Amino acid sequence: MRKSRKQKLEDQARRQSNQRKLSREKRRPDRDDLARVLLWQMITAAKGRSCPEKALSKVCNSLLTELMKQGFSEHETEQVFWELARKYDPVLSPFRPKRHLGA
Repeated sequence: MRKSRKQKLEDQARRQSNQRKLSREKRRPDRDDLARVLLWQMITAAKGRSCPEKALSKVCNSLLTELMKQGFSEHETEQVFWELARKYDPVLSPFRPKRHLGA
């Protein structure tokens, strides 16, 4: 017997909830966690170069190329990048502790 759409959605929600719970228990980062830290590392490394503006521009252009392929606005993408670049300090981590991980 085939499951109804409602039953399939309920099963999927249950599986996803269990997966999130297991990930929290394992303290497993997801793709977005890794991407956030990687971007911060790229920006702070670029700021440490002898010509930080040039290095930051290279990072921005690389991201811009890929995000424009996905349909994002060039202007908006550049604006978001430079806002983050100004905000990210190589000495201070911009990330809040993940309380659910016990950090």
